[in-house]
Amino acid sequence: MTIAADAHIHPLAVVESGAKIGAGCRIGPFCTVGPEVVLEANVELVSHVSIMGATTVGEGCRVFPGATLGAEPQNLKHRGGRSTLTIGRNCVIRESVTLHRGTDVSRGATTIGHNCYLMAYSHVAHDCAIGDNVTMANGATLAGHCEVGDNVTIGGLTAVHQFARIGNNAFLSGCSAVPGDVIPFGLARGNLAKLRGLNVVGMRRSGMSREEIRQARRAYLAIFDRSRTVNENLEIVRRDFADSAIAIRLVDFLSARGKRYFVTPPLDGANDGDDDGAD
Repeated sequence: MTIAADAHIHPLAVVESGAKIGAGCRIGPFCTVGPEVVLEANVELVSHVSIMGATTVGEGCRVFPGATLGAEPQNLKHRGGRSTLTIGRNCVIRESVTLHRGTDVSRGATTIGHNCYLMAYSHVAHDCAIGDNVTMANGATLAGHCEVGDNVTIGGLTAVHQFARIGNNAFLSGCSAVPGDVIPFGLARGNLAKLRGLNVVGMRRSGMSREEIRQARRAYLAIFDRSRTVNENLEIVRRDFADSAIAIRLVDFLSARGKRYFVTPPLDGANDGDDDGAD
């Protein structure tokens, strides 16, 4: 066991031999920290937190009561081998969040980026890879093997299907069932979720200009033009929007999908979330 001299461990907490506790860490009452756990500097476990398995919690994270980090994956293919959970810096993990390790016959690792905010009762399953600055609202759920890009927001009680990819800066509205991939900057809503345009608020916050947003919207409309196949549209957009970085990002994301299912606009073409006043 390695415990920094200025770490504070409540006498009612259990820290098992082998754990590594960094400088400035605070471990509250009734927390349990397993023998393979690494807490980097200034991590705070408020109380009643369970951390197990080969789990690393990044510097400056705060973990609230009832959270369980690093439990075995809920995957019948797992054979009990070593797998990991790695959480980046300055994440906030609220009450009763569950984050599971990877599966030993798959990726073997679950990773959470920096500056993520995981609200109460949210869940990240085995072998997921989450980027930086991701917000998961209360009760949001990722099934196994999901990939979530940077700056994504997932609304409360929204569930994402296994193996889905969520592109950078996407916004998934609350109480949605997301059955497949969502494009970068996509705005998805509903059961089953459909694209409702682009996350214009997120685009503005990322520093995109009005002209860049206008080009992105035109590329979006061209990609999902139902008079042609999506593959045909992707080639057209790649040619006609070659100078638009966001348009090419959308094309590259969808071109890499293989035979994967991806979320599309509704048949009536309604884009009720995409109102940027650009056209």
